This record gives sequence, C-alpha cells and structure tokens, in this order.
Amino acid sequence: MAKYTVSFTTITPTATADTTNLVDNTYFATFQGGTATQRLRFYEFFLGGQAGSTSSPTYWLFSRDSTVGTGTNSAGSGQMASLTDASATAPVTAPLLGNQWATTKPQRSATAHLLNLSFNAYGGVVRWVASPDEDLSVIGNTASLGEASLSAFTGGTPGPCGGHVILEAT
Repeated sequence: MAKYTVSFTTITPTATADTTNLVDNTYFATFQGGTATQRLRFYEFFLGGQAGSTSSPTYWLFSRDSTVGTGTNSAGSGQMASLTDASATAPVTAPLLGNQWATTKPQRSATAHLLNLSFNAYGGVVRWVASPDEDLSVIGNTASLGEASLSAFTGGTPGPCGGHVILEAT
C-alpha cells in the first residue's frame, strides 16, 4: 500500500465534451492502475482558483474514462506525484498518474461521472473528502473501471487552478 498526492501548481483547463479526446496539459490528470489488478482509492480532491476575471465558472468532473490512455504517460509542467509517507516504498509497478499520453488519448465517459467539482476559479475553492468507507476507486488499467480523469466539462469560462488529489495504490 502506498499513498500519493498528485498536485498541480497551475493549470488552465480546456472545457472538453464527454467521449472526446482529452488534450495533453489541459486537464488535471488521469489515474490508471499500473497493473491489471492494481486498485486506486481516492480520498481527497482540492482545487483552488487562480483566475484574474471575476466570472470564471469552471466545471471540473472526476469521471471514469470510456477510452483509456495508452503509450507513455507523463506529468505536465508543474504537475508532480509524490508518496505522502517519506518512509514508504512505492509498489513494484507504480500507478500511471499524468496528463500527457503518447498514443491513445483518454476520453471521459458520458455515463460514469463520479464527482462534480464546479466552482468559480476567481479565488474560489472546492474540496471533497471521502467519508469512511465511501471512497471512490478504479481497478486495473482497462476501460471502464481502470481509469478515471479529472477534467473540465463544457460550459462556463474555465480559469487557471491549482490543487491536489490524495489517493492510495494497492
């Protein structure tokens, strides 16, 4: 078991419709098991607005993906994944946490939205913390249960944000 925090200093999201390729560096991250049986459990999402405009409604969705990313996955500029416990050992096969896919781009499912984290990115904040035994999860690395993404949905005027996600890989 290894707990991670995935964070972003700043990202300006691009509003993307369901079942449409997510564009590298314009969504927070995809979260995919590193093996066919690895389970990722999500405990916290936090987003803080950094927009300069007073009206920047940003519709973030945490959703399972109907098309999973393939090829090399890497983190964008300002994005990092770190173990939360300094003495922890990462699993032999680490989960895939990033927002750049080399081959197939992920697509958010139209029927498997898990969280709506909408807020005004002009200084607003949104935080979701799992209640005991009500965490969200993905398992494996295939559609539709093996990958989820945090990305902006169509509508509004998305503004820059920073934030983090806390998760566990087992």
